[in-house]
Amino acid sequence: MKTPAILLSIALLGAAPAAFASSFAGTSAGGSSASSASSDSSSGNDKVVLAARDDAASFVASDGAIRGAQLEAALRHLREHVPQARQASDIELAKAILAL
Repeated sequence: MKTPAILLSIALLGAAPAAFASSFAGTSAGGSSASSASSDSSSGNDKVVLAARDDAASFVASDGAIRGAQLEAALRHLREHVPQARQASDIELAKAILAL
């Protein structure tokens, strides 16, 4: 099963931009705006995925019969940004979203 690799990739999708934003903010004019810029940047990348948790739960519970719009957006987002997600099934990705 590919789920552990997918989980790692999804976690990295959210963490890598945050780390980049933090290092960028550290070299920029700092202050409280630097920390808010960092959190805004990281939340923008995983917001789509985290917003799909309820849809993912319905999808898994219904064995794929219920497909919400937020889940569809998250699946598209993951497949565009996480190479391992391209080979994963929708149900594997939905379970990975639930594990976050």
